Amino acid sequence: MPIKYIPYDKTPVKGQALLNNITRSQRVLSYKDNDKVYERIQRGIPYYELNEIESVGESSDNLVIRGECLSACAYLKENDIKIDLVYIDPPFASGADYAKKVYIRKNPKLADKIKKAEEKMEMDELIAFEEKMYGDIWSKEDYLNWMYENLMAIKEVMSDRASIYVHLDWHIGHYVKILMDEVFGEENFINDIVWCYSGGGISKKALPRKHDNIFFYTKKSKEPHTSSLFFPPMKQYSQTGSGRRSDGSKYNLEDETPQNDWWIDIPTENTQSKTNTGYATQKPEALLQRIIKTSSTENMVVCDFFGGSGVTAKVANDLGRKFIHCDIGINSIQTARDRLKEVNASFKILEVQDGLNLFRNPIQTMDKLSSMIDGLNTARAVGINSFWFGTIINSKYGTIPVYIPDLRDSTKKVLDIVAINEIINKEIHNFDNFNGEIKKVVIYYVDIVDKEEIERFIKDNNQTIIDVELKDLKSVLDFVVVDDIVNFSLDEEKIFYEVTINSFYSDRLKQKIDEYNSKRLLTSKGKVIDISKDGLELIEYISLDSTNDNGIWKSDSEIKIDKNGYISIDGKKTKEFWNGIITSTAKPKRLKIRNIAGDEIIQNFLILRNRN
Repeated sequence: MPIKYIPYDKTPVKGQALLNNITRSQRVLSYKDNDKVYERIQRGIPYYELNEIESVGESSDNLVIRGECLSACAYLKENDIKIDLVYIDPPFASGADYAKKVYIRKNPKLADKIKKAEEKMEMDELIAFEEKMYGDIWSKEDYLNWMYENLMAIKEVMSDRASIYVHLDWHIGHYVKILMDEVFGEENFINDIVWCYSGGGISKKALPRKHDNIFFYTKKSKEPHTSSLFFPPMKQYSQTGSGRRSDGSKYNLEDETPQNDWWIDIPTENTQSKTNTGYATQKPEALLQRIIKTSSTENMVVCDFFGGSGVTAKVANDLGRKFIHCDIGINSIQTARDRLKEVNASFKILEVQDGLNLFRNPIQTMDKLSSMIDGLNTARAVGINSFWFGTIINSKYGTIPVYIPDLRDSTKKVLDIVAINEIINKEIHNFDNFNGEIKKVVIYYVDIVDKEEIERFIKDNNQTIIDVELKDLKSVLDFVVVDDIVNFSLDEEKIFYEVTINSFYSDRLKQKIDEYNSKRLLTSKGKVIDISKDGLELIEYISLDSTNDNGIWKSDSEIKIDKNGYISIDGKKTKEFWNGIITSTAKPKRLKIRNIAGDEIIQNFLILRNRN
């Protein structure tokens, strides 16, 4: 449950064109003979407890937040933190699932052998499997309602001088433009920036789609805050060495020239470039450099609520701005954290305790649920619509439809009177044509306003004979999460404290690799993944905390292994291979290990000493 609700201005700008097929911040509640309008976020923005899980560098106001946009906005408003520039690159409602490649590392016990042979590891020699990061599959109405609430919350934490850039493409951008007129006011629209790029496939059904749209608005002022409406010298951005004016003549490389609202000289992120993190949908640093230089000055606060690979935070830090990075996915938080560590940024990592951080990301959790709920079949029976996640066959009740909220959509997270009313006075009535065969439904929730109030509402308003059972989704997930297992030893006799990782085992990764290998054996395509007995090739990151024995993590020594097997030591890249050891000048109190898919485990050295 939220600690409290943070009030905010829910009134949209008047006199704008409206999209009437979305519900915005109000929904019509109709039951019995009483028609009444309820606000979806009637108490304000839900404010949850946030835990500080790590402190990196010196004391700083910079933040990396794992949680939803609404939750982050509630925290910022509660703590009176104002944002001067917002850039968001939210899901595009493209209908695609985005995955990351998970690369198996080289076993550190072979490091000397690899080094002596001077083996060059080509990309096609690397063994990897894919894992979903997030699904960008929405109905237009659900997407726009979700986006509307995010925009309203973001506006609430923007300073009066703030600007916002919303990055979308042809899938949904034209609808969001109308929403932004409604939220920010058409008079505060500055530009529809067209970012043109090359690369990608060629469609046989349409002209190649080679641009994105970035909608640029201010909060209040008709005049945007701009540090510069000019390009820095073109050589910073152009791969070809020059761009062209609309009249066809070339720009002088060393001269600053007026910006246009079409940007043709910023290439997309190259998968082979040094700045590429392997994160799906990563945007180039040059794009954010232009935006941040245009609409902010040093020490202003720059925020990205769908932070992804951390490019906004990284560039903001490079340019002397303060930054806030927010994302729901653990892989985003880890990617941004490591990227910022490499450039010696200082920041705190906070985690919103809202019940959504169940696995690495919401889409993975949704995928896992079908195997976690006993007897659940996601192949719905005829006549049971997509509102229901699946069904359970029970000897007493027969077919039981099961509802699980879509964890990608924050508007469906809280089970309130409005949501339960829709279920009992609309969805359950759809079972009338089953001739009484449906006797029970199960409703899972992540959060609930007041369970006793909801149960009373069901008792008073359920006009069917169908039983409604409420279940906490977190109770299903708590007992199925199996921690990774690490065996390590500490040598205190040398000049440095030396920690040796003897073995590592991950049940989740084993299941994933077994699944991958089964498909390979069936199709006879590609290599199978063969993991050694010690399992050290499943480790991506190791850290020692010599400062705290519990609570906030302080990385006093760390090693990260990239997909080619090379290591970074305390954020500094090397051409060395990991040898299975990490050292520290101070006596370590805790050990953290992250596997190649992003799961982390923390072990306390006190436990090791007691065990010995």
